[in-house]
Amino acid sequence: MRAHSSPLAAQWSSGARRQRRGAAFSPALGAVKAVSWAAVFGAMMVCAGCQRAPLLVSPSVSGGDYVARAADCVACHSIPGGMAFAGGLKMGTPLSAIYSTNITPDPVTGIGRYSLADFDRALRQGIAKDGHRLYPAMPYPSYAKLSDADVAALYGFFMKQVPPVHQVNRKAEIPPVLRIRWPLAIWNVLFAPRSSYVAKPARDAAWNRGAYLVQGLAHCGACHTPRGLGQQEKALDDSSPKYLAGAVIDGWYAPSLRGEIRTGLGSWSDKDIVDFLKHGHNRTGSPFGSMIDVVNNSTSYLSDSDVGAIATYLRSLPAAVPQQPAAYDNTTTAALLNRPSTQPGGAVYAGACASCHGFDAKGFAAYMPALAGNPVVLQNNPTSLINLMLNASIPLVVGGAPDAYRMPQFRQQLSDHDIADVLTLIRKGWGNQAPAVTAAQVAKLRKKTIRPAIRSSS
Repeated sequence: MRAHSSPLAAQWSSGARRQRRGAAFSPALGAVKAVSWAAVFGAMMVCAGCQRAPLLVSPSVSGGDYVARAADCVACHSIPGGMAFAGGLKMGTPLSAIYSTNITPDPVTGIGRYSLADFDRALRQGIAKDGHRLYPAMPYPSYAKLSDADVAALYGFFMKQVPPVHQVNRKAEIPPVLRIRWPLAIWNVLFAPRSSYVAKPARDAAWNRGAYLVQGLAHCGACHTPRGLGQQEKALDDSSPKYLAGAVIDGWYAPSLRGEIRTGLGSWSDKDIVDFLKHGHNRTGSPFGSMIDVVNNSTSYLSDSDVGAIATYLRSLPAAVPQQPAAYDNTTTAALLNRPSTQPGGAVYAGACASCHGFDAKGFAAYMPALAGNPVVLQNNPTSLINLMLNASIPLVVGGAPDAYRMPQFRQQLSDHDIADVLTLIRKGWGNQAPAVTAAQVAKLRKKTIRPAIRSSS
C-alpha cells in the first residue's frame, strides 16, 4: 500500500482489496429470480412504509475519522496508489464487475452536494442522492444499524476533513439489460434492516458495544456470514446460528467467528482476539486475504476498549456445530525427519514449509503460525489454504511497520498436484484429520486468481 499525496489522505492506507467481496456481494438482482410476481407486487406495496425516520442529529467533525476507521471505508473506496476515498476499486460479481464510487466531497464526481439526509439515506438505506439504488456491495444492510450520532460524525468527516478529489466514477461492466435497479427496492424490503442497533438490556455495556461494532460499523457478517439464493446474508445478528458461521468470498474462505473448537474461535481467548485485531498476529495465526486490509486500515486503530468489546461479543457466540478438538500426533514429524520423500507432499513440505512452520507443524508464535490444530487448516473448505499457496499474502502493516515474515507464493514453483499433495499432508497430519485437497480444486482456483501485487505502505 502506498502513501497518498494529500496530508490527510497520507494517514490512510488505501488497502484496496483486489476485486474485494466479489461473489459474496453480487448485485442482488438475482434475488428477483427467487420471488414470484405476486410477491414482487406485494413487496412493492410494502415499500411505501419502509423508510427510516429522518436523522435529527447535527453533523460534527469530532470523532468522524475514528468512525470511518471502524467502518473501514477506505478499503473499498480506494485503489493502490490512488487518493483515499476516490473510488475505482474493481469488485467482481456474477453479472460482471462493478467499481466503488468516489466518496470525497468533490461536488461533481463525489458526494460534495450531499446533504446530511442524502448521506444518511445512501449509508443506511442504499439509495443515492439522485434516487438510484446502490448495489449491496455497499454494506448498507450492516450500516443500517449505525446510530444517528455516528452517521452525523461520518458526514462531518467526509465533508470537512477529506480533501475533494475530482475523479469520475467508472461505469459498471454489467450488460445494460441487467443494470436495472428497481428490483433492489424489493431486495431491500426482503433482506435489509430498517432500524439502528438496539441494545439488549440483559447484556452489559461491553457486550452491547461489541455487538454494535461487529453487526454494524465493522460489518463483519458481510464476509463471515453465508449467503442465500438472493445473495443476502443468511443472518444479520446473533439470533441465528448462521450468523458469522463462515463463508466463501472472492477466492477465500472467511472462517467462522463463532465458538467451534476446531474451525472457529472456540480455542481463542479474549487476548487472542485482541492481539489478532490490534497487532495482526497471536499465538494461533495471522490474517490473510481481505482480513489483512481490515487490520491494516481499521482494527489496529481501534481503542483497546472497543477491541476488547469485540472480543467479548464474539466469545459469547456459541458454536454453530459441535466439534471435538484436534489431538496432536507426532507421527508425521517423525516420518518427515526420517524419509520425507516417501509420502506424497513430504518433500515439498520439507523444502518449502518446514523452515517457517517447523517439522513439528507447531510454527514459531506469534509471527509464523502453527499448522497443527490451526482453525484455517481444519476447515472443510480448503479455499484459503490453496489461495495462500498459489498467491502469497499481502503485507501486514501495523502502526506503519511492515511485517517481517510473510507467506510466499508458489504458483510458479509448484504444480497443482504438488500443492494438493502438500496441503493434504498438512490437513491430515499431526492429528488434524481434515479432508484431502485435490489437484482439480487447485487448478480451478489457479484459473480464477492472479498473484496480488505486493504493495508498500507508509
